[in-house]
Amino acid sequence: MAASDKSVDDSLYPIAVLIDELKNEDVQLRLNSIKKLSTIALALGEERTRSELIPFLTETIYDEDEVLLALADQLGNFTSLVGGPEFAMYLIPPLESLATVEETVVRDKAVESLRTVAAEHSAQDLEIHVVPTLQRLVSGDWFTSRTSACGLFSVCYPRVTQPVKAELRANFRKLCQDETPMVRRAAANKLGEFAKVVETEYLKSDLIPNFVQLAQDDQDSVRLLAVEACVSIAQLLPQDDVEHLVLPTLRQCSNDSSWRVRYMVAEKFVDLQKAVGPEITRVDLVSAFQYLLKDAEAEVRAAVATKVKDFCANLDKANQVQIILSSILPYVRDLVSDPNPHVKSALASVIMGLSPMLGAYQTVEQLLPLFLIQLKDECPEVRLNIISNLDCVNDVIGIQQLSQSLLPAIVELAEDSKWRVRLAIIEYMPALAGQLGQEFFDQKLRGLCMGWLNDHVYAIREAATLNMKKLVEQFGAPWAEQAIIPMILVMSRNKNYLHRMTCLFCLNVLAEVCGTDITTKLLLPTVLLLAADPVANVRFNVAKTLQKISPFLEASVIDAQVKPTLDKLNVDSDVDVKHFAAQAIAGIAAEMELNVFRTAVPPCMGAKIEAAMDSKLIVEAPATLTTGPTDVGILGGGDDGALINQDRESRIELESTTLKNGNL
Repeated sequence: MAASDKSVDDSLYPIAVLIDELKNEDVQLRLNSIKKLSTIALALGEERTRSELIPFLTETIYDEDEVLLALADQLGNFTSLVGGPEFAMYLIPPLESLATVEETVVRDKAVESLRTVAAEHSAQDLEIHVVPTLQRLVSGDWFTSRTSACGLFSVCYPRVTQPVKAELRANFRKLCQDETPMVRRAAANKLGEFAKVVETEYLKSDLIPNFVQLAQDDQDSVRLLAVEACVSIAQLLPQDDVEHLVLPTLRQCSNDSSWRVRYMVAEKFVDLQKAVGPEITRVDLVSAFQYLLKDAEAEVRAAVATKVKDFCANLDKANQVQIILSSILPYVRDLVSDPNPHVKSALASVIMGLSPMLGAYQTVEQLLPLFLIQLKDECPEVRLNIISNLDCVNDVIGIQQLSQSLLPAIVELAEDSKWRVRLAIIEYMPALAGQLGQEFFDQKLRGLCMGWLNDHVYAIREAATLNMKKLVEQFGAPWAEQAIIPMILVMSRNKNYLHRMTCLFCLNVLAEVCGTDITTKLLLPTVLLLAADPVANVRFNVAKTLQKISPFLEASVIDAQVKPTLDKLNVDSDVDVKHFAAQAIAGIAAEMELNVFRTAVPPCMGAKIEAAMDSKLIVEAPATLTTGPTDVGILGGGDDGALINQDRESRIELESTTLKNGNL
């Protein structure tokens, strides 16, 4: 009997711990206990979770918002813990209570979980348990319950009987006419979602009147949400119905007295255009688009300016060029000289995209003058946006006609007082160099690129270093040898140690693209020269550079020049220099041993050994191989390195190959 009592006590322990922690004054403890609900439910079992845990949670929904948020999240995944979909109705009471709390994020999470749980109900259980919950929320005294109810209609409606559907439509109409703006706002927000599951006949008879009413609401926060519903409704209706039922409201919204509503129309304009089709766009939306392009509010003009390219791209192809030239470009010209810099910047980010639509002749005649004006704009973001999209124009008319105007704009951006502007133009320089050509670059832009290497902001110097690598990839190693490497090497003699370090950083990346000959002949001597630099930071960067460029050097060069320099740095008076020198010695030794092993192992040793070598697991080569006797020098930790002796009479088996992580 005592053993039986002890067993009962042990089984009650998890729920006792939960209750204890949920009542603890420490919010973090309560939060932790909520996050462990699934573990406790598993310990209790399905039946006790339904009969004890869920009622307890339902009764204690008065806590900090973060605890309630965690609870709402947990309950959404609780169906399997209460016994599966046939018992999912047990989760509705606590979630219903959470859906009525004051904190919005808690209510939203509770509604999300209610939707998940409702979807797991059978159609019969849905009508018995979920629909009454929805009706209680709709008729709740506080606006919080009514706003939560709006999110449940779309998940319930498709699976209930016709009489219940009629009730749901009536309840939604009631919420759309609610006296509280927050409820009407929630209804407007969910109108488009609900419209997608309602039959077309009821969409026109029941929901369209609600939509029209919400679009004329006295609160602009409600009207702007109706614009989003407009997109969903237009996608569901035939073209004739769109013209008669939706377009009048859309015209009204595009002329709304509130700039927020007009801003929302501008944001959703391309979606609306796709929903209504090309014919209605030509007849009605072009004029609405023009109206927004000359809106009194800069925020609206900026929003609609970003849609110019997409709107024009979705026009009917047969009339596209004509509509752009006659109806869009006159308004775009006004925006080019708009007093607000955000509007001009927004337009500059997309205007180049009109070139492929208009073709070469119209681009030269109509767009080129606008590009030239924007390249001279006082706002750096405008000039930057034009330069960053030059590829569109380059594909249509070439860049030569813009080159003379480009140069002053690029120079001004390169010298801008804001370092982020300078950084942005550096990132576009390789693409510009490719479009402008090597000759133009050498004459006009090479000096700018070299100047960035001496910038007082490290991020600019770093970006300029990577820029050099991309330029060499663009123009080739011979160009680098003649044009930029001599100028970079001069920096090694600069009095400012930061410039000498920048020189090393450049040599690091140039070695990757210049090849062995140039690295050995031009880059290595400068690196070795800087090994005697009086500044320790430069010396330990020499050690790091030698390690990075060693893969591009011959083994004989490493033995003759690199190793002695690293040995000297390895006994430097500065502890950091010694650290990086030792690190470089070990790294180069491992790399060379790997290379020797790659060369020495016969191909017949199979795919496994190749895979091991490719993953760089091997750090020491086998002492004996089946190939002829050869001595290969390996850079090691000692003074003279190490030798791998290969004996013809000895053979090595694959299984004895030594790996860093074990044996193959």
